[in-house]
Amino acid sequence: MPLFQLDDNDLDFPEPHLALKEPNGLLAIGGEISLSRLRVAYQSGIFPWYFPYEEPLWWSPDPRAVLPAGDLHIGRSLRKFIRHQPYKITLNHAFASVIEACSVREEGTWIGPDIKTGYEGLHQLGEAHSVEVWEGDELVGGLYGVNMGAVFCGESMFSRRDNASKCAFIAFYNHFLRYGGQLFDCQVLNSHTASLGATEISREHYLVALSRWKKVIIDKKCWYQQSLEL
Repeated sequence: MPLFQLDDNDLDFPEPHLALKEPNGLLAIGGEISLSRLRVAYQSGIFPWYFPYEEPLWWSPDPRAVLPAGDLHIGRSLRKFIRHQPYKITLNHAFASVIEACSVREEGTWIGPDIKTGYEGLHQLGEAHSVEVWEGDELVGGLYGVNMGAVFCGESMFSRRDNASKCAFIAFYNHFLRYGGQLFDCQVLNSHTASLGATEISREHYLVALSRWKKVIIDKKCWYQQSLEL
């Protein structure tokens, strides 16, 4: 099956089921990282992932990693850590700093200038959000992602202290559920998200869930700048 080439002036994506099996989920190449294209992508169960300064690659993997409402797992050692953790956790206080920190990785990064600009634009529109973990005045962990109704698509996280990103994830997950959130999209399963209860479902089942839950209207108070509790 051929890889679809996108046109900068055309926002239409091919159907996700046409994605390649190897590499898993690769659907299309090209197209600028504009706010309109990002919106269409997430509404369709598609996300960008590619190396900086290369042509954008667009993905819809099968299976899809998700954490549904009520499935969060916190192990014994992490529970013990949380009881005595030294952090302050906030929502939407430092989006640019979080995405910058997520881009700094020894193994290289996929978060280049166009990705930062695109997601910071979504943040300004209230469609992308950050969670910050602070030790005193120092940012030591966090995550960011895109919300669509009762679905939150986690994009990346970072940690500079023990369990900082897990604390960000747990605090935000519980906060999101209190406001009616139903599904945390982890995209591709890894050991970090699996340890918190994330699992894999078929792309078809994910798209059905996305179609249902993205139509739910979440109270705007969910996204106000505020402190989060573990």
